[in-house]
Amino acid sequence: MMHLLLPLFVLVPLAGFLISLLLKRRAERALSRTAYLTAGAQVLLVTLFTIAWAVSGFEAINVKELTVFRSRDYEFFIDLYFDRVTAVYLFMGALLTFLITVYSRYYLHREEGYKRFFNTILFFFSGYALTVLAGNFETLFIGWEVLGLSSFLLIAFYRDRYLPVKNAVKVFSIYRVGDVGLILAMWMSHHLWHENITFHKLHNYELVHDQLAAHSLVGIFISLAVLLAAAAKSAQLPFSSWLPRAMEGPTPSSAIFYGSLSVHIGVFLLLRTFPFWEHQFSVRVLIGLLGLATSLLAIATARVQSSVKAQIAYSSIAQIGLIFIEVALGLEVLALIHFMGNAFLRTYQLLVSPSVVTYLIREQFYHFTPREHSFEDTLPKRLEYTLYVLSLREWDLDTFMYRRLWNPMKRMGRSLDRLNINRSLAILLPLYIAGLVARWQVHRLNEGLLHALPVVMAVIGLVLVLRAFTERKHVRRALAMVIMGHFWIALAISFNEHFDMGHSLLYLSGVAVSGALAVFAINRLRRTERNVDLGRFHGHVFEHPRLALLFLLACLGMAGFPITPTFLGEDLIFSHIHHDQLLLAALVAFSFVLNGLALIRIYARVFLGPHVKTYHEVAYRSA
Repeated sequence: MMHLLLPLFVLVPLAGFLISLLLKRRAERALSRTAYLTAGAQVLLVTLFTIAWAVSGFEAINVKELTVFRSRDYEFFIDLYFDRVTAVYLFMGALLTFLITVYSRYYLHREEGYKRFFNTILFFFSGYALTVLAGNFETLFIGWEVLGLSSFLLIAFYRDRYLPVKNAVKVFSIYRVGDVGLILAMWMSHHLWHENITFHKLHNYELVHDQLAAHSLVGIFISLAVLLAAAAKSAQLPFSSWLPRAMEGPTPSSAIFYGSLSVHIGVFLLLRTFPFWEHQFSVRVLIGLLGLATSLLAIATARVQSSVKAQIAYSSIAQIGLIFIEVALGLEVLALIHFMGNAFLRTYQLLVSPSVVTYLIREQFYHFTPREHSFEDTLPKRLEYTLYVLSLREWDLDTFMYRRLWNPMKRMGRSLDRLNINRSLAILLPLYIAGLVARWQVHRLNEGLLHALPVVMAVIGLVLVLRAFTERKHVRRALAMVIMGHFWIALAISFNEHFDMGHSLLYLSGVAVSGALAVFAINRLRRTERNVDLGRFHGHVFEHPRLALLFLLACLGMAGFPITPTFLGEDLIFSHIHHDQLLLAALVAFSFVLNGLALIRIYARVFLGPHVKTYHEVAYRSA
């Protein structure tokens, strides 16, 4: 009976989200009531279910819910898993979402994006429930992507302003870096287990020990990939600087996302995969040291922030670093208690922060008190001032990311400015035809060429996507580069043996249909708006909301958002990359990540930000 009830925890928030889409934009009471009734029903269901589950003996529940796709040697299925980690995260998610929805119905009263806010909150709630109930990597990745998209939409909630949109794109880019880790972990785990392994099976000590004893390097690779995903999602070093930038959204969304729930998903990923890496001592030491370093730097940074939201953000980062240490030490119960306490505290702090700032401004006029001496005052002055300046600059983490990651990519992309559509077709179309001919005559190729061709073609696909990512003028050129990059990736993987051409057709069908919709939306926009380029934010969503929605859906289809043909195709593509083709896997993963970044950037530049027409109200650039 309990197995049958488990899908309700995903279906209830999903039903609330779908109902909210059908409600009118001005129906504030109906929207807020739908949201808090959905969250309240979830709280009640989770509480009753957890009590019944505890009475029955705390036995873990694993349900193979739905097979989405099955081929000869691969199966993609939705798997749900419930244990004490799931119970804690699910209850906290439902309770805090309920509190936030009740708070938001008054806080956002008569806000222009009232319906959009509750739509996005319920969409996030659906993705969160699926993530914490996930029984395998594929199911977790679906919820993981929903959380990433929800974050982008809520950070850019004030979409007529420059900074919220810019920071939304920045946070989404860090999330995509985390996606690389999760994609590579999924890919290598397929080869390690030769199946779509479930988290329930990871608790089988003999199974895990035997596999890791024979493939220790593979185990370390998977663990490090998981750590990369967890660090990016939970704002650990060197990704810590994105969390304060994410506070550009409304206070309630900051509370539920970056104070309590979304920011702790990295911890959840480590807890869920703990049986896999608990006997890898070097990985445990690395996780502990990462958490310790993050905590020390975040504590120092929090003490010098002038914004209350930034103070709370860095304080939360410091606590999550301590939770990383607790997970590395195997203290699961302590980590769960710490998660609950930190989530409740940060939610409360963020919700009352506007009032606290008002009170402090008043108090400093009427009840001034001199600054108290602190620990830093005992240090040598040179060291104290050095720490102060470094903390004030947030340890140059933003600069580090730009110099070591984004700027090199932008320079490489801009070096390809001469690669326009005509030249691309003139050069790459004959090469692509030659590649198709080589694919049909694959049995005649020598072994060295057979190993080199997939890598060369994957590099071409990556170059095209990189060119789209750095395009500053033509929207349709950037879209064409993204589509061409997908076709080159599909051709690269097709050279591996036992490849099913039907998998490529499934993958490319999603790309082609979504690409056609995106081009259609841009062409419709260009009929009325002559200025459509990527050199600045245009804010066309103000006058063309339906086209903006259509274009966003098309971009998500091309980027492989769950569950689209492109998403299934990308997973199938990775299942055909061999375990010894690490370079090919890295190139393909990086291409998929840049695809999503390029498309979201196009959407943000064309439809979000201050309106390009001066007769509309425009917020200050610093607002």
